[in-house]
Amino acid sequence: MFLALTLLLPIPVSNRKKNKRILSEKSYGKLTARERILLLLDPDSFDEYDMFVEHRCSDFGMDSNKNKYPGDSVVTGRGRINGRLAYVFSQVMDQAAMVGAPVIGLNDSGGARIQEGVESLAGYADIFLRNVLCSGVVPQISLIMGPCAGGAVYSPALTDFTFMVKDTSYLFITGPDVVKSVTNEDVTQEQLGGAKTHTAVSGVAHRAFENDIDALLNLREFFNYLPLSNRDPAPVCECHDPSDRLVPELDTVVPVESTKAYDMLDIIHSIADEREFFEIMPSYARNIVVGFARMNGRTVGIVGNQPKVASGCLDINSSVKGARFVRFCDAFNIPLITFVDVPGFLPGTAQEYGGIIRHGAKLLFAFAEATVPKITIITRKAYGGAYDVMSSKHLRGDANYAWPTAEVAVMGAKGAVQIIFRGKEANAEAEYVDKFANPFPAAMRGFVDDIIQPSTTRMRICHDLDVLASKTQSSPWKKHANIPL
Repeated sequence: MFLALTLLLPIPVSNRKKNKRILSEKSYGKLTARERILLLLDPDSFDEYDMFVEHRCSDFGMDSNKNKYPGDSVVTGRGRINGRLAYVFSQVMDQAAMVGAPVIGLNDSGGARIQEGVESLAGYADIFLRNVLCSGVVPQISLIMGPCAGGAVYSPALTDFTFMVKDTSYLFITGPDVVKSVTNEDVTQEQLGGAKTHTAVSGVAHRAFENDIDALLNLREFFNYLPLSNRDPAPVCECHDPSDRLVPELDTVVPVESTKAYDMLDIIHSIADEREFFEIMPSYARNIVVGFARMNGRTVGIVGNQPKVASGCLDINSSVKGARFVRFCDAFNIPLITFVDVPGFLPGTAQEYGGIIRHGAKLLFAFAEATVPKITIITRKAYGGAYDVMSSKHLRGDANYAWPTAEVAVMGAKGAVQIIFRGKEANAEAEYVDKFANPFPAAMRGFVDDIIQPSTTRMRICHDLDVLASKTQSSPWKKHANIPL
């Protein structure tokens, strides 16, 4: 297995200044580039490349000896992760795509080197192009481990996953000083582009970790969920959790009252191998849950509405979050498991003015175009257009199940009765509930394959994944689709 890893260093300085800068970085709990490599890779497996390369800029005194040192700006080489060969960044993005290899960037860069002018900009554009060409070919991951500004932020934005380190990593196009001069806003680096901002507010980053060591160890764990390329199946590892394990607690996890919340993560952890779930974007758009787990050793992508937040309604941010994740899983042959408890799309002028129609269509588009195995479980509410969007049978779902607590309808009973009967029939709501507040109408029409006991959910999913492992499905030929961006 191959991967590429970017490790950016400061502009070269004298040894005394360099040591002073390293000590300054250490005071923030940061590791040097080589320390990061040694922690990410297996012990004694790193062979460094191009140790004597220097920059070629001669302007503004850059050709003086104090501004030159071997291995300028990046550390490169090869090593192993969990015994598998890994390449460290040295013009290997092309090779990574050619042989089928994930690309990982450990980013700590102040942006383009001003002294080099357009040459530095050209270097960034070369990387951006390769990010785009590698998209959907090999997984790309960015780990932000220091300040990244200007052009340095666009490569992470083009990759599949962006992780950050709390308190020491920042992402912004323009720094606080420029913001102050242009908009007169007083803002700190942390407020403008810190981990909390990008994991909870902007949605630019997918997760944040406590420090360099925590980030690199989590990256090693996350790496094991991913296939090598779009030509490889989802990874399968040895599993000691029985595939036919029953989960009795699921029989009572959904409250009797249809308006009472419960935690979808309880369901996900219960059915996953060893209860392990690597959640993506846990602090952003929390009304939908996405992440990776294993079922009988096989990597799967999980999408689920979260009743604890906004009753699980779909809105702009959750639709985009879900769509991006679904498209990644489909691009890299990772089966999708969807848990549905959605009362509809979030109403209101803010959502309509923000383009919920367009953004909601992204999630619909993503599920509809996905050709990987798709298994859907309706746990409770599946109302209106949101029922269609959440990997319904109509969007080429392979196995769609409902729990006895499921309700598949155009809308909730109270609103439906007001429209149908306009309040003229006292018993109309009870009649509507009796007719639609259960999964049988959908099952009778084949829109739900079976109504299952919740405790058997894990067993059903594992069995279906085995059956669907050889699934092939094609779509009409096209250069590419035009997703509603």
